[in-house]
Amino acid sequence: MHDDLIARARTWLAEDPDQETREELAQLIDAGDVEELSARFSGTLQFGTAGLRGELGAGPMRMNRSVVIRAAAGLAAYLKKNGTPHGDGAAGLVVIGYDARHKSADFARDTAAVMTGAGLRAAVLPRPLPTPVLAYAIRHLGAVAGVEVTASHNPPRDNGYKVYLGDGSQIVPPADAEIAAEIDAIASLHDVPRPDAGWETLDDAVLDAYLARTDAVLAEGSPRTARTVYTAMHGVGKDVLLAAFARAGFPEPVLVAEQADPDPDFPTVAFPNPEEPGAMDLAFARARASEPDLVIANDPDADRCAVAVRDGGDWRMLRGDEVGALLGAHLVRRGARGTFAESIVSSSLLGRIAGKAGLPYEETLTGFKWIARVDGLRYGYEEALGYCVDPEGVRDKDGITAALLITELASVLKEEGRTLLDLLDDLAVEHGLHATDQLSVRVQDLSLIADAMRRLREQPPTELAGLPVTRAEDLTRGTDTLPPTDGLRYTLDGARVIVRPSGTEPKLKCYLEVVVPVAGHAGLPAARTRATELLAAVKRDLAAAAGI
Repeated sequence: MHDDLIARARTWLAEDPDQETREELAQLIDAGDVEELSARFSGTLQFGTAGLRGELGAGPMRMNRSVVIRAAAGLAAYLKKNGTPHGDGAAGLVVIGYDARHKSADFARDTAAVMTGAGLRAAVLPRPLPTPVLAYAIRHLGAVAGVEVTASHNPPRDNGYKVYLGDGSQIVPPADAEIAAEIDAIASLHDVPRPDAGWETLDDAVLDAYLARTDAVLAEGSPRTARTVYTAMHGVGKDVLLAAFARAGFPEPVLVAEQADPDPDFPTVAFPNPEEPGAMDLAFARARASEPDLVIANDPDADRCAVAVRDGGDWRMLRGDEVGALLGAHLVRRGARGTFAESIVSSSLLGRIAGKAGLPYEETLTGFKWIARVDGLRYGYEEALGYCVDPEGVRDKDGITAALLITELASVLKEEGRTLLDLLDDLAVEHGLHATDQLSVRVQDLSLIADAMRRLREQPPTELAGLPVTRAEDLTRGTDTLPPTDGLRYTLDGARVIVRPSGTEPKLKCYLEVVVPVAGHAGLPAARTRATELLAAVKRDLAAAAGI
């Protein structure tokens, strides 16, 4: 076992094109560090519908240039096997974007070299830019595919590889499995041609086109008065968001200076995710000093948008479901037509809003790879701060255009002497108070997640928080409207619970929603108290049932 492990590590070392990871791996081999080598060579990072994501380092279970070159070669083989969408025999174009994380630029260049060596055309965005700019560029340039090198809001030690096809949407089955099979078929990196040149580095024309497209997000002549504090969370959003806000005529956002510029070490936050405790502390401090109308945060690749508002004496983050409902209600008020869509883990309030407006509504599996594929999509969101407000421009979540739209809504309300919280109150009175929460458990041992799912399948709860479970669904079997997925859904009398393993992190995630009827505005405080009590009880009973 030991000799075989060392032999596999030496074979990998001989092919590794990166001086940094070569030295790292050589030190592990020389030290005979069996535990660390076993962790890195226990398998390979699996390519799936989220592409690749993992910790940086040497070996097949880490993100590194060797793994990325194999992934790019597998994608190239898949694209060539499936032909070009135009049928003209021309070499298909692959557009490549990247964020400012460690190794992102290297991974982007390697991808361009592999595509060029495979006989495809490759074009790399001019510098680290938001993921939605890449998603836009795919359709704008008529590409057959796109790649974004990013780990989104993961910790600093991680990086990732997200793949889009020519429709501008992220891959879904069976494309993920077919690409994975092509990756597995690569025997050696020496078999992958990687020329030193031959691809194009794009200029700012594609970014200018994206910014011009943001005009479509806002209503002509709408108020543009709301003042914002903005944090880029050490990511790549600042310059593009400032340009979009200037173009729209909003007041220039006040920046959280400590987090404004890209920094792959994310020094001011434990996790560069606006949802994580403490991540918004600096933004709130800036807001207390400058008294804006709202606080806006992007995650590091700027495809997500977080919103915070003054609530009583201080600032608080709005939940993704609250922002999702606000944007949906705003678009309805503006006369939007088309289908409203959300993932099954998001609040059912959007369905009530769409239904009352006579608009089509669909639920999808988790992820914008599914939401973006809804026929006739006009607006889509999911609770993890992702909003697609301009599907004709970007068929993915876009934290820049979502920031524009929520600031327009805040401006409209400001002109009426109202706030986002006032509109949320109105929605609660009109449709019932929809309160959501999450039970999320991060694990070191993935078997704990499998054990919890098995326990719930073998002994599904019959009631939670005293509410009877009226329907229990194992989503691995699929439903009339959803393809199979590893998840469980419980419908209760006045509540809903969904349990699923995270697709991108070692977490078991449980999504809770309760709906409390409200007779009028005077009944809101009592309804909120009741909702808080119910959510706490559901969380407690579900944790006990799952053994977590």
